[in-house]
Amino acid sequence: MNRIDRLFGILTLLQSKKYVTGEKIAEKFKISVRSVYRDIKALNEQGIPVSFEPYRGYFIVNGYFLQPVSFSTEEANALLLMESIVSGFADKSIHNHYSNALTKVKSVLRSSQKDSIEFLANNIKFQAPPCFIQHAEYLATIQQAIAQRLVVEIEYTNVQKEMSRRKAEPIGLVFYAFNWHLIGWCHLKKDYRDFRVSRILALRCTSEDFTQKKHMGMNEYMKQIPVDF
Repeated sequence: MNRIDRLFGILTLLQSKKYVTGEKIAEKFKISVRSVYRDIKALNEQGIPVSFEPYRGYFIVNGYFLQPVSFSTEEANALLLMESIVSGFADKSIHNHYSNALTKVKSVLRSSQKDSIEFLANNIKFQAPPCFIQHAEYLATIQQAIAQRLVVEIEYTNVQKEMSRRKAEPIGLVFYAFNWHLIGWCHLKKDYRDFRVSRILALRCTSEDFTQKKHMGMNEYMKQIPVDF
């Protein structure tokens, strides 16, 4: 990767996050932290106001307008392929959001790229097994609750078909054993529980904040999930 491409990549990375540490930039672009300093200085010299906050990292100053991100044909094709996968593995709430995002991506493509991606779209198909089809539309709401640390109320049926009403503090979503699972701290059981999303009968995101200040991380929880299903 030449330096111009790298500078554009760093700019795109800064656009995508609130703060980015120098170490993260160095790791992503396989350069030294000293090179990161020089690249940030080069961006500033081009009139792009990149600032730094101790213990957080670099950020683009609020109010600065950036031109829409451009995509290579290969990047656009990869996003198009993901749309088929999203439609097979996620529910309608996620698919609708992804489809809207992809439309925005298409809007900034060059005319020749638009022709190519439309042709490709008609020739990529994904045939999902019936067990993968997600009839409910809870994933987007669960994502919102995780991001905002809000309690959810659910009506749930267990494997014995017993129904219960629960309040839970969702810490993550994981796809395993061909199903999405909501991992959360259950107020009723006073412990972490694994709720299979396909068994959720109703779900509502409340305005209640988490009662627990600190939860187990998903990387730690994943160690409890069996490797062989």
